[in-house]
Amino acid sequence: MESTKVKERIFLSSPHLSDEGYEMQYVKEAFDTNWIAPLGENVNGFERELAEKVGSKSAAALSSGTAAIHLALKAAGVGEGDIVFCSTLTFSATANPIIYQNAIPVFIDSDYETWNMSPKALEEAFEKYPEVKAVLVVHLYGLSADMDKIMEICKKHNVAVIEDAAESLGSYYKGKHTGTFGDYGIFSFNGNKIITTSGGGMLVSNNEERIAKARFWATQSRDQSRHYQHSELGFNYRMSNVVAGIGRGQLKVLDQRVAKKNYIFEFYKRELGGLDGVEFMPSNDWDEPNYWLSSMILSGQVRPIDVMEALEKENIESRPVWKPMHMQPFFEKYDFVGTDVSEELFENGLCLPSDTKITVVQLAKIVEIIKGLWV
Repeated sequence: MESTKVKERIFLSSPHLSDEGYEMQYVKEAFDTNWIAPLGENVNGFERELAEKVGSKSAAALSSGTAAIHLALKAAGVGEGDIVFCSTLTFSATANPIIYQNAIPVFIDSDYETWNMSPKALEEAFEKYPEVKAVLVVHLYGLSADMDKIMEICKKHNVAVIEDAAESLGSYYKGKHTGTFGDYGIFSFNGNKIITTSGGGMLVSNNEERIAKARFWATQSRDQSRHYQHSELGFNYRMSNVVAGIGRGQLKVLDQRVAKKNYIFEFYKRELGGLDGVEFMPSNDWDEPNYWLSSMILSGQVRPIDVMEALEKENIESRPVWKPMHMQPFFEKYDFVGTDVSEELFENGLCLPSDTKITVVQLAKIVEIIKGLWV
């Protein structure tokens, strides 16, 4: 009789708490002191420790990475009618806050060398739109954009740079942490990120005055007054002391998580790299990625959907590469500058299971399933 037992689920990237129980130590402290509000020692500590980890002067702990992007745009002075250049190959959370500010996104193509914002397309965009308020560049799947070239272009045009490093905590460009090149950097601690607080984000900057202002906006723009007074529009964006406690514990195992993500990527590359039509995400000598998701391009007869369906049959999660923003129904009315690199990456790209709890046996099983499609 055939077994009806459900196969164990292998996730793309799921939460992974520390074996040492670091998170519970901080969470217990929050409960023991009754500080479960959006302020407290865990919030202060998480801001301080994250800023120190990435090499930034200051940080604001917020309710999500999206909130961090929103306040970064506001801090950069982006308002109604302003143009913001934005990487097109990303998740919608990157672009949505541009609309929150009633600004106008112009989407910039990727290049094959980094899968991120193309400096060539960025130059072309400035020629077409010389009056730009900010550039929002993404470090996709933990791969760094070519920040030297991008910063050189942006400085020439005297425009603010915001780095969406939601997927690249633990990644470095020429020895410097992603998210610290521009005026503002943002990180995400969503459930699928390399470390998680269940939900939350961080805004970092060397401009301590602007970070203080972001904290003010994030707490409903409450003025210093005996009564409740609000002279500016505010938001309910601050991170809770409980969530921040989880983040402090997770930060202690970040290096372990990066090491495991690198191991997973190298395993796939070694075992699958020789298959016809298979090419893995790019590697540059100046880039130290966290390989948040191990991704590859399939240019032969085996298509991404073939791999995804084969894995689904075994209860294994995989995913296409992000669908570019300029191809999305909501954003397709906005301009796009570039060729078709991002579209090709979407059509041919695949993200493999990259869960840091994955075992060698499970990795071998995934590889065996995929190799079977080439027989």
